[in-house]
Amino acid sequence: MKIAIIGGGTMGGAMVKSLLRRRLVTKQDIVVSDVMPECRALLNKRYGVKVTDDNAAAVNGADVVILAVKPQEIIAVAGQIAKQLKSQLVISIAAGINLQDLYQQLNYRAVVRAMPNTPAQVGKGMTAWTASQELSKQQYAVARLVLTAMGEEQYFAEEKYIDMATAISGSGPAYVFLFIESLIDAGVHIGLPRNIAQKLVIETIVGSAEAMKKMARHPAELKNMVTSPGGTTTEALLHLESGGLRSLLINAVAAAYNKAKNLGVK
Repeated sequence: MKIAIIGGGTMGGAMVKSLLRRRLVTKQDIVVSDVMPECRALLNKRYGVKVTDDNAAAVNGADVVILAVKPQEIIAVAGQIAKQLKSQLVISIAAGINLQDLYQQLNYRAVVRAMPNTPAQVGKGMTAWTASQELSKQQYAVARLVLTAMGEEQYFAEEKYIDMATAISGSGPAYVFLFIESLIDAGVHIGLPRNIAQKLVIETIVGSAEAMKKMARHPAELKNMVTSPGGTTTEALLHLESGGLRSLLINAVAAAYNKAKNLGVK
């Protein structure tokens, strides 16, 4: 399976790393196209993959084409590769670019729209995706295989859910990192050394997520298991709720969703 990745930035590089780590392909099977010489040099040095600045040449002969570019770059990239598309599977990870936009710009319909997130860099990503009805069963299976290389995946038959997933899992790591940063700062504020506060916070976050995943219980139930009447946790939760943490988060996700809906090709 030959894979062309257009865009060698953060997510493009993460996909290279994931595909090689999972041994779905060899380094000889991947070509990455990027306009930045330093980006090409880094990917070639780090992973040994072929690199180029010619998008059309990269796509020619590929079985899978991954569009790992910014939304505003889709029109230009599509113009460069459309004539090279014959039987390839195209996977776009450009935020907010819907299937109809991709069909129109590429003049091609064997297309997947996917939204991975940054934990894909360590094989713990969450990718939401949908696909055109024109995909063959084999292309559908290949799409799932490629996306699973980065971590977990969730297919949606209805495309409307992709923008919603973008606001939750696509942008979600930033919310989590902000919470982690704030919790570390809180630890420092009350007197903990920063390195110790960071370790306590990270392991607490990881452990809590793993416990919820394995115990398969509602988060409110798990929260109540930690919360003793009149205790320290009760006091802390009172301050969080008084400050509007819950409503702030809901409003933030809604804002991200509305932004995602408006990112399409103009």
